This record gives sequence, C-alpha cells and structure tokens, in this order.
Amino acid sequence: MAQDIYVPDIGDFKEVEVIDVLVNPGDHVEIDTALITIETEKATMDVPSTAAGVVQSLAIRKGDRISKGGLILKLEVSAAPASAAPAVTAPSTATVVEAQRPPVKPVAVAVAPVVAPVVASNLPVINEAGFARAHASPSVRRFARELGVDLSRVTGSGIKGRITPEDVKSWVKQALAGGGSGAALPKVPEVDFAKFGAVEVRPLGRIQKISGSRLHASWVNVPHVWQMDEADITDLESMRKQLKSEAEARNIKLTPLAFVILAVVKTLKEFPVFNSSLDASGQNLVFKSYVNIGFAADTPNGLVVPVIRNADQKTVFGIASDLAALSEKAREGKLGAADMQGGCFTISSLGGIGGTAFTPIINAPEVAILGVSRSSMKSVYNPVTHGFDARLILPFTLAYDHRVVDGALGARFTTYLARQLANAAGLLAVSS
Repeated sequence: MAQDIYVPDIGDFKEVEVIDVLVNPGDHVEIDTALITIETEKATMDVPSTAAGVVQSLAIRKGDRISKGGLILKLEVSAAPASAAPAVTAPSTATVVEAQRPPVKPVAVAVAPVVAPVVASNLPVINEAGFARAHASPSVRRFARELGVDLSRVTGSGIKGRITPEDVKSWVKQALAGGGSGAALPKVPEVDFAKFGAVEVRPLGRIQKISGSRLHASWVNVPHVWQMDEADITDLESMRKQLKSEAEARNIKLTPLAFVILAVVKTLKEFPVFNSSLDASGQNLVFKSYVNIGFAADTPNGLVVPVIRNADQKTVFGIASDLAALSEKAREGKLGAADMQGGCFTISSLGGIGGTAFTPIINAPEVAILGVSRSSMKSVYNPVTHGFDARLILPFTLAYDHRVVDGALGARFTTYLARQLANAAGLLAVSS
C-alpha cells in the first residue's frame, strides 16, 4: 500500500529551501532514513522517513521550497509496517532528528536567520511574522530575502496590493538613497591583494556566512553599550569543587558556566526588562514570563547558540546536564531548529580559552548579552584585617540595547549579578 510522507514540524519557518534530495524512486528506505536536507534560517537538517518501504515517486526537487505538512514523497509500504507506523499528516518536532548519512555530507548548523541589510543602515531586521503575511509570490519572497528586504514594510502596486519585484527594487533604492532618514553606509574599498604578494582565497563556511550577516544586522540596527564589572568567585569555586563528587555520581560535569547561568537567571528575575524584546514597530516592549538562556558553543563548524529552556526552573545540576547535552549535539552537528529558538538572553563564555575582556554583539531581538572572560587570582583589600587577600576574580561584560536599557540600569544589573556570583551559598539555596 502507498503512504505519503510529509514535512514534520520545523519550527516557525515556512517555505524553507530543499538543498539536497537524498533518495530516488525505487530506493528502499527504513524508518529514520534521511530523505531530504533542508535549510531553514536557523539550521540545516535532514528530514527522516517515518515509515519503511520503497520510494514510489518524489514530490519535490532540489531547490524547491517547502513548509510543514508539505508532501515529500510517496512510499510503497507493506501492511505490517503500515499498521505499526500509521500515515503522518503533521509529524511532531521529535521526528526532526539527525539521520545517519555518509560522512562526506556533514551537517552544518547556523546561529540565526539570514536577515542582513544590503548596505544601508536603515534597512530593518526582517519581521518574520509580517513577512509571512505579506501578499507576494514565492519568487518575490525569495528575491526579497536575497536583498534583506522586510516585505511587511513594502507597499504592493500589483493587483489587490500584491507586491511585485519592481516594488522590492523601488524600496531598496529608497533605502540606499537614505529614505529621507539617513545616508547609506560607505562601501569598504576593494583591494587587489595579489598585487602585494601570493594569496589564497578560501570561501567562508556556511555558519560564518549566515551568522555573519545576522551579526551585521544587529550591529547596524542596535545601539550597543558595554558595561564591564568583576565578581569575586572564590567561594563559588570552592563550592563547585565540593559538589564535584555529587555531580560525578549523577554523571554530570559541573562547570563554572552552570553557576554563571544560575546567577544570570536570578538577576533577570530582579531586572525583567533584560528579559524583554522590542516588537516589530519598535514602540512596545514584549516581556517574557519564561527564562530561556542561550550560550555560545564553539564547534568545528563554527559558533552556534543552543538554548537552555526554562532555566529558572532548574537546579545547577539540571543546567549543567543541559549544557553538556546541547554542547555535544552542537559539536556533532545535530542541533535542530528547535534547539536554537526562543532564547531570552545569551551568554558567551571565553574563560576556558583566555583573555581579560571582550565586547560581545547582542543577539537581537534579545536586548542584552553577557561576555564572560577568564578568572584570575588578584590581591583584594580586606577592610576587616586592613590587609590584602588573594581572591579569585571573574571579569565579565554586559552589552545592552541602549533603546531599552539606560546606563544606570545596566550598572545596577552588573552589580547585582556580581553579588549573586559572590554569594555561592545563597545562589545554590535558590536553585535547590
């Protein structure tokens, strides 16, 4: 009997591109065999089969765009597998997993949507909800994405207000001309480096291309301010070492980052504006009742940002467990779109590598990010003994969106965070 195989839940994305078709008519596939590779705006992933059988016909080709519930192929299945695995009309997120595939086709995972301004500072970050509602054909949508144009801001001149390619071009021309609100950014000079000696040209990796344009959009559109501070983590490190045996018994690696996340969660509860985002109009703040913490993970393919969901409901052991599991998935290239969605606040920790301070770029539409550097022993004046004590000091930098957070509030946030990190006993009492 024939069974249709559909695209499962891939998050909030629509019309994602099929970058590879991994099977052909006549091929025999098992459950979880990779059928196609799709590239959403947050990740590249394989879509696995939900049944075993022989491919009758393909409904899509490489380069097509598909959405949740779209037909992938028709499968000839036997009666027994069909009763065990009924036809799926809208598979759940759980089916979006990394299927086994040849090592010559590694999976690359992206940090965030490709929403880069062309060259103008007044081109906005794409409003995905408005973009999806815009009255435009798939080809126009693709054209708009290539140019970084937010269709929700374009007025259509076609029949019944339909947006045409000319409308997109006109909008870009207005933006490049400054749109009456500012001048375009000057271009970086082009240099023929080969004139000065031998050169080698290497293409950017997929993650670099996607995350680079996303970071550029954030840099251009968000007015950044950085607040530096330090925390005395001497007692926290002592507590961490005391808990190592308990963590090992739970098969958990307890890292300093787990404690930093715990302290950030408590600080976000005290200062909820840092757990908000500006809406598409830029006139309202959206406050979130959940606390999802993203953390920058260094992988062989580049930097990705997995998200620990409901971090405010977890102990330090629960956070450490999630850190380890998501980091492993990131290194293996198995993060799905859902693993990198819904972040409220991001932490980038470079302490394990080195450095005294750095200025991270906000992961918009979040309004702040924390950069953590390497801790070191310092002499700190003790007002009780009037002497100097050796203390372990952790430097960190808070970057925040100045449209939402002013300098005084930024300083209060870092001061409160430093107090939480210094009070290890109180921090763990909250998480227990």
